[in-house]
Amino acid sequence: MNKFLAAVATAAVIAAAGPAFATDIVVVAHGQANDPFWSVVKNGVEKAGKDTGANVEFRSPETFDMVQMSQMIDAAVNQEPDGLVVSVPDADALGPSIERAVAAGIPVITMNSGSDVSHKLGALLHVGQSEFDAGEIAGKKLAEMGGTKGICVNQEVGNVSLDLRCQGFEKGFAHPVTVIPTQNDPAEVEAKVRAALESDADVDTVLGLGASLVGEPAVKAAQALGRDKVLIASFDLSAGFLQDVADGKAAFAIDQQQFLQGYLPVVFLALNAEYGLMPGGDVPSGPNLVTKDSAAKVIDLSAKGIR
Repeated sequence: MNKFLAAVATAAVIAAAGPAFATDIVVVAHGQANDPFWSVVKNGVEKAGKDTGANVEFRSPETFDMVQMSQMIDAAVNQEPDGLVVSVPDADALGPSIERAVAAGIPVITMNSGSDVSHKLGALLHVGQSEFDAGEIAGKKLAEMGGTKGICVNQEVGNVSLDLRCQGFEKGFAHPVTVIPTQNDPAEVEAKVRAALESDADVDTVLGLGASLVGEPAVKAAQALGRDKVLIASFDLSAGFLQDVADGKAAFAIDQQQFLQGYLPVVFLALNAEYGLMPGGDVPSGPNLVTKDSAAKVIDLSAKGIR
């Protein structure tokens, strides 16, 4: 049984057993409040709290703010919880706070971002995907589908994980790639993608780094220009983008199963607090490519905040 299946099996046993642990766990994530991706992570956190009986708090800054996030981690350390879960989009900014938690004897698990620095900072393990590798896989697939000139639309420049996705995409695609920076505003994304497609007819490939914030607006931009043959792919899932994939308007979505990124660390820390149990290595939650053949099957789960 591989690490991922073992992790899921362990979580399933906990869920079946019902609430059992009086454990305090704090989750500090960098995700912004208006990002649907992070609402799914939070759903996983809350489900794990319910299944284990642990007292779980989910905290995140209202904007992408590393100073505020480091302060949230410091505040969590002062509470002396039984476990701490953190995402690490910027190790330089957050590393000292995470290391303080480890020095205080608080078990730490990183999730979503920070796989490359997790163990250096003293975390027990990481739940997530290799962002560079995922970008490379997406780039190779888009090149195989006929793409020759691409743009990578980054709605959170400075987030190391998102930057790595674009870098991996450029390597895997092996054709010219331009990074288009935007804010977390679908209207701005649509306008910028449309401008990129209008200004260069050779751009035939678009990679978004978030399905609802980038993927869906990118499809709208291409459709408005009649550029039906533009290949559009996006990291993560939304019901709307999955429908675009099912309808043939988008190529595929890259699923990192963020529900598990919220769920599994809480379960692991609850098990650790009660029994001293912990998996022996990192848990890869993705990437998985959701194509036209499989998109329809997960639309309903995405709408429910699970996929």
